[in-house]
Amino acid sequence: MKPKTIGKIAIDFFLTVGLLLLMAYELIGQAVHEWIGTGIGLLCIIHHILNWNWIRHLQKGKYTAFRILQTIVTAFAFLSIVGLMISGIILSRHVFDFLSISNGQAFARTLHMLCAYWGLVLMSVHMGLHLNRLLGAMRQVLRLSNPSLPRTIFLRTAGFLIAAYGMYAFYQRQIGSYLFLQNEFVFFDFNEPLIAFFTDFLAMMGLFTSIGYFVSKLLRSRS
Repeated sequence: MKPKTIGKIAIDFFLTVGLLLLMAYELIGQAVHEWIGTGIGLLCIIHHILNWNWIRHLQKGKYTAFRILQTIVTAFAFLSIVGLMISGIILSRHVFDFLSISNGQAFARTLHMLCAYWGLVLMSVHMGLHLNRLLGAMRQVLRLSNPSLPRTIFLRTAGFLIAAYGMYAFYQRQIGSYLFLQNEFVFFDFNEPLIAFFTDFLAMMGLFTSIGYFVSKLLRSRS
C-alpha cells in the first residue's frame, strides 16, 4: 500500500476519534476541547491537501447521480468545518484568547452548535460514501482474502445493530432539535460515564455512515 494511502487512512481515523471527543465538549473541558479542535482543524487542512487531485477534477468528467451526491455532501461538510473554525476562534478563551474577540459571541455559539451537529451527520455520510474504498484498503492492511460469506453476514449484522442503536441514541438525545435549532442549548449529563456518551455518538456515526454506504450502492447500481 502506498504511503499516501496509509496517511489518508491514519488522518481519517484521527479525524473520527477527534470528532467524537469534540462532541463531548462539556465533559472533557473547554481548554481540552479547544486544543483538540485546533488539531482537528489542521488535520482537515491536510486531508484536503491529500485529496487535492479530486478537488482539481471537479469541473471534469461526467456527473452521475452518485458523483452529484458526493460533491454536495463534501461541499456542505467543508462548509460546516469552516463554520466550526471561524466560530471556534471567536469563542476561544484559551488557544486564540490573544485575539481578544468580544463581538458576535451569541451568533458564534449558535453557529458552532449548528455546524458541530450537521458536521457529525455530513462527515459520517461522507465516510459512508467512501466506505467501499476504505474497506478495500483495510483488507490490504490486514492481508485479508476476498470477502467471505460468514464475514459478510457478521459485518452486515453488526452494522445493522449499530445503526439501530444509533437511531435510538439520535432520538433519545434529541439531536434533531439541535440540527434544526429547535433547541439552542446542548444538555450534558455530568454524571454520565464518558464511555456511554461515546458509545451513543459512535453508534450515531455508524447510522449515518450506513445510510451513506447503502445510498452510494443504490446510486452506483443505477448508473
